[in-house]
Amino acid sequence: MTMLSSLDLIRRVPLFAMLTETQANAVANAVVKRRFKRGETIVEQGKKSNALFILLNGRARVITADGRGREVILATLQPGDHIGEMSLIDNEPHSATVRAEVQTDVLMLGRVEFARCLPENTSMTYAIMRGLVQRLRHADRKIESLALMDVYGRVARALLEFAADTGNGELLIRDKISRQDLAKMVGASREMVSRVMKDLEERGFIQTQDNGSIVVKVRLNDVG
Repeated sequence: MTMLSSLDLIRRVPLFAMLTETQANAVANAVVKRRFKRGETIVEQGKKSNALFILLNGRARVITADGRGREVILATLQPGDHIGEMSLIDNEPHSATVRAEVQTDVLMLGRVEFARCLPENTSMTYAIMRGLVQRLRHADRKIESLALMDVYGRVARALLEFAADTGNGELLIRDKISRQDLAKMVGASREMVSRVMKDLEERGFIQTQDNGSIVVKVRLNDVG
């Protein structure tokens, strides 16, 4: 297989597709090569690496895990694929871990060099990019939830996503959520969700108000 040049790889990354020849060359000159051994972590879920990684050769797995160490593989990355752009765009920790499946060489582009390729923070384009990244993060959490959590855990996570902090140690879901809609969100039957919600109320995790709003106790994080 022919080894791709730094410039070739830069041109294959969708984020850099609109760069001018001068800009692309500047980025290609700024990247640094690094080698990861089999099983070595390239980026870690919940942490920041402040760099974009482009696979030069080898193979890597995108993995998410819960607090008990259970893992699910979200994707397998091949040469030309890139890692870390979401964290660089929204400055949030990585939503998943990427681990080298075999010995893998990458090109690293630092945050400063990457930022030069982005539109201004105040532009609509940048706002749209941040919005798309947030949607991707939400999708990753959904996949993790469906793969690693039981129905109790999935319902709890969905409720927490809708809840807003009241400032008194409790969370509040102001808008009424139907059992049917909640069931569709968590991939379970309406009957199962109704049983879970009833059990959560009986155990004191949630409390449904007369107006349909739901008070969520912060210890709901322990469910699942």
